[in-house]
Amino acid sequence: MTATDRSVELINAAAQAAADKLAHDIIAYDVSDVLSITDAFLLASAPNDRQVKSIVDEIEERLNKDLGAKPVRREGDREARWVLLDYVDIVVHVQHSEERVFYALERLWKDCPQLELPADAEATRGKAEEYAQAQAADGGAGGELS
Repeated sequence: MTATDRSVELINAAAQAAADKLAHDIIAYDVSDVLSITDAFLLASAPNDRQVKSIVDEIEERLNKDLGAKPVRREGDREARWVLLDYVDIVVHVQHSEERVFYALERLWKDCPQLELPADAEATRGKAEEYAQAQAADGGAGGELS
């Protein structure tokens, strides 16, 4: 079994929305062979809580406006450290960079096939590391890295 066309459409729209809001390290996995509850996971991260919330809001708005999709569940809003959007066909995880490193969801799903994403989303790979290095070089101060 592989992710449905609808799931891939939702993943691509969510990935593009996340990339447009400067998310880091966007990646998607086809989990349909190992989970019966969803077809795919999208993972993205950001260096601060405000940006996590902005990314989540953009994904939710874009999927609703462009594809008529609304999440059946949204969790983690209050702290904005790890927000989960459950669209049944897909589940979107937007994490603060620290949570992304700590929980390392990629390790859990590494045996699942990665889904191809829009070029803008693919280009975000390694951005979290670049951001961390820039922050270290600035002594922890500085602005957002795009």
